[in-house]
Amino acid sequence: MSGEADRFTRSGIPLKDFYGPDDVGQAAHQEVPGSFPFTRGRRAQAVSSGGWIQRGLSGEGDATRSNRQLRYLIGEGQSGVDLIGDSPTQAMMDPDHPLAASAIGTQGVSLCHKDDYIELFKDVPLDAITVSFSVPAMFAVAGLCLAARKYGFPVQKLRGSTILTPFYAEDVTYAIHMPFKARVRTSCDVIEYCAREMPRFHAFIEDTYFFSESGLDAVEEMALGFLEIRHLVREVLKRGVDIDAFAPRIAILVNCSMDFFEEIAKIRATRRLFARMMRDEFGARDPRSWSVVITSHTSGLTMTAQQLPNNIVRGATQTLALVLAGAHAIEISAFDEALRTPTEESHLVGLRTQQIIESETGVSKVVDPLGGSYYVEALTDEMERRIWAMVQELEARGEPGELEESGWFRAFFEEKMQRYQHRLETREQIVVGVNAHRLPAEQDKLLREISEAKIRPYRERIAEVKEFKANRDLARTKAALAKVSERAKEGQNLEPAVLEATEASATMGEIAGTIRLAYGFPYDPHGAMKPLI
Repeated sequence: MSGEADRFTRSGIPLKDFYGPDDVGQAAHQEVPGSFPFTRGRRAQAVSSGGWIQRGLSGEGDATRSNRQLRYLIGEGQSGVDLIGDSPTQAMMDPDHPLAASAIGTQGVSLCHKDDYIELFKDVPLDAITVSFSVPAMFAVAGLCLAARKYGFPVQKLRGSTILTPFYAEDVTYAIHMPFKARVRTSCDVIEYCAREMPRFHAFIEDTYFFSESGLDAVEEMALGFLEIRHLVREVLKRGVDIDAFAPRIAILVNCSMDFFEEIAKIRATRRLFARMMRDEFGARDPRSWSVVITSHTSGLTMTAQQLPNNIVRGATQTLALVLAGAHAIEISAFDEALRTPTEESHLVGLRTQQIIESETGVSKVVDPLGGSYYVEALTDEMERRIWAMVQELEARGEPGELEESGWFRAFFEEKMQRYQHRLETREQIVVGVNAHRLPAEQDKLLREISEAKIRPYRERIAEVKEFKANRDLARTKAALAKVSERAKEGQNLEPAVLEATEASATMGEIAGTIRLAYGFPYDPHGAMKPLI
C-alpha cells in the first residue's frame, strides 16, 4: 500500500518530505557523545572492537546440550551469551510437572536444580564473557553464583544480566501465578542483593522487548518500560538503598523493528529521558547513574515463516540501526525464529551478520554518526516528547498494581495485537512474503529443510529430575525451604534464601511454590504438585 500511510512512522509520527535547520533544536548542535544527557551515546570515543557485545539467544534441550551450544558460539567469536529457559522454566515449573512434558527443552534450555547450572557452565569462561539470562531472575542469579563457586570464579566479578518482568509477564508471556506485590518484591530483592554482592552484574534489566512483541509501537514500548523502571526504582529507594548503588547497573533491553530511523531515534530519546529522570527526579549524583546501557534483541515478530532468507535481510537491517544508535549489546533474531529456537546454522548467520557489520562496513568507527542529521534529531525530539507524555498519562491512571489487577494492561495488549493484525490484513503495513510479493509454497524452499527440523520434547528430564529429588538430603532441603517461607512472610530479602535452598537441592518449582504459599496463593496453581513443607 502506498500513499498517505507512507507518510508516518510506525508510531504514527507524521513525516515531511525533507528536514532542515528549522526542524532541529539548538541542543542538537551543542551535545557531544559521552556527556549529559547522553543522547549521542555513553562514550565520547569510538571503540576499536566495535563497542558492542555480540551474542545470540541460546538454549535447547538439557544443560549438557546447551553447554555444547554455548562453547560452539564462544569458539566462533561470540563475546557474550544469552540463555533462555524453556516454557516450564519460564513458568517456574519443574520438568516432572504433568503440564511440562510436551515443552521440555523445546523453546529453550530446561533449568530446574543446581546441577543444571553447574553442567550448563562447564568449561565456559565466566571471567571472560558476559552471561545474560531470559530466565526468572531469582533462580538465574542463584544458579550462576553456584556455578561460579564450583568452577572458582569470584562472584563479585561476574558480568552479565538478568531480565525483570514484574508488571506485564502475566499478560503477554509466561504466567508464574504470583501476585503483583510478590513479583515486584522479588524483583527488588534481586536488585538489592546484586548491588551488594555482584556489583558488576546488571540485575536490573528492563526488558521492553518481550511485551512490545505483542504489537506495540516504539512509543508505547518505551512508555511502558519507563513506567516499570520508575516504579521499581521507587520501591528500591524505599528500602534505603542509595540510588547510585544500583542505578549504574540499570540497562534497558529494547526491541528493534523495521522502521529504521524511528528505532534509532527511540534509543537516542530513551537515553536522554533516562538521564534527566535519574539526575533531576531521583537525585542520582554519579554520572554513571545517568547513562543507561541499551541492549537489544532484534524483533522476532518481524521474522516470518514465509521466505526465510528475507529474515536474514531483516536481521542485518535491524542490527545496523542498533549499531548506528550505539547499542551496548546485540542479539539477532535467527532466520528460523518463526519456526523454532535457533539452529546451529541460523546462530552462525546471526553472529556472522554482526561480525560483518563490525569488521567490513566501518560504521562503528565514529560515535553517533547520524548525530546532527536534521531528520534524526527532529525525530529524536518528537519521540522523547511522545514517550514522556504517555508515561505521564499512564501514571495518572493510578497505581500499576491496581491497573494490573483490574485487567487494564491485558486489555491494552489485546488491543495492540488486534491493531497489528488489522494493519497486516489491510496492507497498511507491508511485510514482504506475507501480504506482498508472495511465493507459492512449492517455490518457498530455501532454508526450509534446516528450519523445519523438529525439536522433540526432552522427556528424559522427567526421570532425571525425579531421581534428583529422590536422592537428595530431604531434611536439609525442607529446612532450606522453611527459611524461604519464613523470609517471605517477614519481608526479608529472599535472594539469599533462594540461593541457599538451591544449594540444598530444592528445585525451582518447589521454591516458587513455597513463595506462593507465603503470599496466600496455591502452591501449584494447577493443583498437580504437593508442597514439601
